[in-house]
Amino acid sequence: MMGTAMTSIGAVIRREYLQRVRSKWFLVATIAGPLLMGALFFVPVYLDSRNESTERDLVVTDATDRLADRVASRLEDAGYTVRVEPWSEAAVEQLSQQAIDGDFGGFIRLDDQTLETGNASFFTTSRPSSIRRLMMQSLISRSVLEAALEVDGVDAAALLAGGDLRVEVLDEVGDSDDADFLIGFLGSMMLYMVILLWAVAVMRATLEEKTSRIAEIIVSAMRPTYLMLGKIIGVGAVGLTQMFVWAVSLALVLVFALPTIVAARPELAALQEVPAMLPGPGALTLFVGYFLFGFFIFAGMYAAVGAMCNSDEEAQQAQIPVMFLIITPAMFLIPVIEDPSSTLSVSLSLFPFFSPILMWPRVAASAAPVWQIALSFVLMAGAVFAVAWLAGRIYKVGLLMTGKRPTLPELLRWVREA
Repeated sequence: MMGTAMTSIGAVIRREYLQRVRSKWFLVATIAGPLLMGALFFVPVYLDSRNESTERDLVVTDATDRLADRVASRLEDAGYTVRVEPWSEAAVEQLSQQAIDGDFGGFIRLDDQTLETGNASFFTTSRPSSIRRLMMQSLISRSVLEAALEVDGVDAAALLAGGDLRVEVLDEVGDSDDADFLIGFLGSMMLYMVILLWAVAVMRATLEEKTSRIAEIIVSAMRPTYLMLGKIIGVGAVGLTQMFVWAVSLALVLVFALPTIVAARPELAALQEVPAMLPGPGALTLFVGYFLFGFFIFAGMYAAVGAMCNSDEEAQQAQIPVMFLIITPAMFLIPVIEDPSSTLSVSLSLFPFFSPILMWPRVAASAAPVWQIALSFVLMAGAVFAVAWLAGRIYKVGLLMTGKRPTLPELLRWVREA
């Protein structure tokens, strides 16, 4: 009996998985999508860099004799090759001709106006990008302010860096920073979109089989609960495959493309800090765990919705309560990120239908103790079994029922009779 059940479920899993990974939509969204996004970002930078053989070679000339070294140092930190030329009345004309001849990419002129207002002039043979212009403007302004703040006892560099406000919360589980909050937000939004996308796919697959009468043929060879379980696992495997391909694509970009991009565009050097912001293997394991539990919870409910409806219009209306359960945690995401240790955050993140989306930002911020993480998985496991029991009974009866969409009393009767 067990062998027959596993064979039946395995056949459904294989069918659902292969049918979707071979579809054009999956190939476009999973493979061509990251490649296209990478090409849109990397190809222009690469082509632009081929035409920038001398643009990273800059000259600084300073009429004040107070700013050149500071500006040159900051430009070198940004990846440029810089040399300082003495100021003279003929400097602009001479340097302009050398730039036109291709000796270097351009030169920056600093004068008394720069000391007073921060205004400087950048002479170049090609118009710089907005990012490059803002970067140069920022480092010149910082150099001017640093020079103006040079008095005894003032660390101008530290002051201009914004200082540091150390937050030490008493009885706090862990420490967090802006990077943790960013990872928490992006991870939760990804969980929200992927869970919703593939859970709805289970509903549509069920509805398609029911309206086309294929389900009547399938359930004659296996139990409806086996069909539902195989469909959920198969579609879930497709979702995991998509997440894996995206993760590999991101890793390839960070390893191979990012150094090239930074080398071509030194003003984007801050991107080199992105790999250090990414979560480690343990956190990624928890991320996948929350996806799996969240998917099984909502996929079961969406499978029941698809089984009890007879058209897309009915399914759109019937899924509203389920949509409420998945949209509500997204609405509380910002309050949880801002205060991950509050009573509200802890309570919401432990509610099993909200845990897949709201517990992750608390994990990323190191604000969730181990016992709360473990409890969230226990509660989610209980929710999975409860949803599977309820959805299985609705699925068993509704898959072969046609006509008007059942009312709530009729659904309760289905559950009792199944």
